[in-house]
Amino acid sequence: MLLVQLMLWAAPVVAITAPELRGTNANRDIAQDMHGRDLRLSEYIKADLNGVNLSGSDLRGAIFNNSSLLKADLSGADLSDAVAFASHFDAADLSDSVLVNGMFMRTSFQDSIITAADFSDAVLDQSERLALCRLASGTNSRTGVSTRDSLHCPSARP
Repeated sequence: MLLVQLMLWAAPVVAITAPELRGTNANRDIAQDMHGRDLRLSEYIKADLNGVNLSGSDLRGAIFNNSSLLKADLSGADLSDAVAFASHFDAADLSDSVLVNGMFMRTSFQDSIITAADFSDAVLDQSERLALCRLASGTNSRTGVSTRDSLHCPSARP
């Protein structure tokens, strides 16, 4: 009996982190064309969504954790209440998308298309917000809010 207890005690313990545990249900059903899909509350953890067509999709409350959306098409998508941490939307098309109340910390939008995107009440790193102001133009067709106003851009372009 003592030998069995010693063997159990000596066995290595393996633990997983909360994101890994949550990730067991994440990243399901990723396809190149996800246009117009209902993806509310979906989770993408360390996901490769590069070049994926998510245009017109409902991504309200979706989570993007350390994911890459390089050159993804998110035009007309609803990302309200989405959370993106340490993710990359670089060169993505976010034209006429809604990102209201989103949390985009340590997230990059370098060279993205944000014409008519609505970032109202979104949380962005200050440096990223100012960089987006350089690209901001247009008014969102669903919310009627201008991109520059939603980002609280200065009156004169930086």
